[in-house]
Amino acid sequence: MIKKWFEIITDHRISLYERMFRLVTGICMIALVFTMPMGRTLWNILIMVVYLIAMALIVKFSIRKKCVHTGATIVAILLLTLFPVCFFTAGGFYSGVPEWFVFCFVYVCITLQGRRRNTFFVLCTLETLFCYGMAFYHPELVAQNEQHHAFFDSAFSVIMVGLLTCVLLMFLNRMYEEENALTQKQKKEIEELNRAENHFFSSMSHEIRTPINTIIGLNEIILRENTSEEVAENARNIQGASKLLLSLINDILDISKIKSGKMEIVNVSYETGALFSEIVNMIWIKAKEKGLEFKLQVDSSIPSMLCGDEVRIKQILINLLNNAVKYTSEGSVTLSVRCERQAINRVRVWYSVEDTGQGVKKENIPYIFNAFRRVDEERNRYIEGTGLGLSIVQQLVELMGGEISVNSVYTIGSKFVVMLEQDIVDDRELGTFTLASRTKVHESEAYQQSFEAPDAHILVVDDNDMNLLVVKKLLAETKIQIDTASSGAECLSLTQNYHYDCILMDHLMPEMDGIECLYALRAQPTGLCQNVPVVALTANAGSDNQLLYRKEGFSGYLAKPVSGALLEAAVLSILPKELVHLNENVRQTDIEKDILIFEQAQRRSVLVTTDSVCCFSFVHLPRQCSHKGESMI
Repeated sequence: MIKKWFEIITDHRISLYERMFRLVTGICMIALVFTMPMGRTLWNILIMVVYLIAMALIVKFSIRKKCVHTGATIVAILLLTLFPVCFFTAGGFYSGVPEWFVFCFVYVCITLQGRRRNTFFVLCTLETLFCYGMAFYHPELVAQNEQHHAFFDSAFSVIMVGLLTCVLLMFLNRMYEEENALTQKQKKEIEELNRAENHFFSSMSHEIRTPINTIIGLNEIILRENTSEEVAENARNIQGASKLLLSLINDILDISKIKSGKMEIVNVSYETGALFSEIVNMIWIKAKEKGLEFKLQVDSSIPSMLCGDEVRIKQILINLLNNAVKYTSEGSVTLSVRCERQAINRVRVWYSVEDTGQGVKKENIPYIFNAFRRVDEERNRYIEGTGLGLSIVQQLVELMGGEISVNSVYTIGSKFVVMLEQDIVDDRELGTFTLASRTKVHESEAYQQSFEAPDAHILVVDDNDMNLLVVKKLLAETKIQIDTASSGAECLSLTQNYHYDCILMDHLMPEMDGIECLYALRAQPTGLCQNVPVVALTANAGSDNQLLYRKEGFSGYLAKPVSGALLEAAVLSILPKELVHLNENVRQTDIEKDILIFEQAQRRSVLVTTDSVCCFSFVHLPRQCSHKGESMI
């Protein structure tokens, strides 16, 4: 029985509080056994036995009914009623009972919590004062005890109280150490699990982005060709579906970043009209397939260019619109945008997504932003989704310092409103923006290469043959001479014999990855491309990877899947200007949008001329030149 008791106390499957209750109550019962001989009357011993049986039954009942705190309170009440009886029947001051009052304080301290603990502390204090006061002023109430018995009882009580208190503290200390060790172990396991989870999400994102790159890239080639309207419509539908799939992959990767604290908000200048056009292009097809009316209401006074995290704003609105379309079987989905001037160069924008769908029950509204949780699961079991969209939306809005609210009526519909403050870049008003105007712009779109460079020579390195094919086809109209390599070793072999004006390098490749290949390329003794710009063209998406490639020495970064316009823009920014013939019909602002070329690839030499001696300090001047009569600093 004792062995079983110890096993229960050390069993980590049982809560720490319950084990402490078992331990302290057990030691308290042992203390009562030792106090039985004090007083040496039959009634004294009988009262002790009754109390022991009562305490044992209370412990058993409270543990079985999962009401440990209530059981501890009842035991504390029993002790408060028992010790005064023992005190007066055992001899008062001249007995060993006063030392056991300490145990009552210890029991209350360990087993009770909150207000009950404070209340019983006061009761224990008042009871002790009462017993001592009555024994002092009314000694006739105290049973007389012989002197040698009194000394023996007192010495025995001091020893037993000290011993049992030490045993109790040792057990409690051991329990806390075991719990701490278990907590540390679980913490390490959770950290390893988080690392494994983040690695899994990153790997999954990379593996899925690679085939999506092929789908989007080859589909863009179809859209460039003069095909029938039916084929063009199918290609546009494929493009929209591919981008929706890509947004799901981004959601999974983003929730991992948010959980690990690696999510960053990057504010850039963007065109509001282009942002709304892209969002509408991705959503209206899904609404049309379900027979829903898609409405667009954009405030004409909104500035044409704002400064904010365009990617995250787009992600927020697409998630909200996707949800609206998913949970609406008939009726309409409406995107409304309005703005309010806060200052000369500051604006507050409200984005509203409203639907006529099934709505959310009032009691479920507090839970709709929880990750991996879908409210009204039984009704929504046929609706696809990960349960991540609204959680990501809320956390992104908070990271950007905005606000989000929801108003929903069950079976009637829902309305989500997001408020973000942004800086004004171009104060010109956007003007009228409707679905009709968007369609006209879309129908008038036709591909035009941004430049031609027949004398330029670039190398594309990727272990996936389809990725190589996509890059060659997307850059075909530019007439660039393109070589391909399927491994780092093949890249190094080619650079020993040929000079390239630019190299597009994948990162995750077998045997030798892109970073190792870049190091070998820069240190290649007989290589012809030691100083050639190398752009990372990879499926490793994310701001943390951007920092990695900048640190490792890449000249730029492009994330797959990549569009033809963005690929052309990146190559154009790297190629020597004398090899490039620009297409004057393409706007330069469109070409430069969204390019991530690192600073070292854009540095230029600076020539300073002066007729006096001055001191200048520059951080970096990659080129040096001097002319007669001039000073180059």
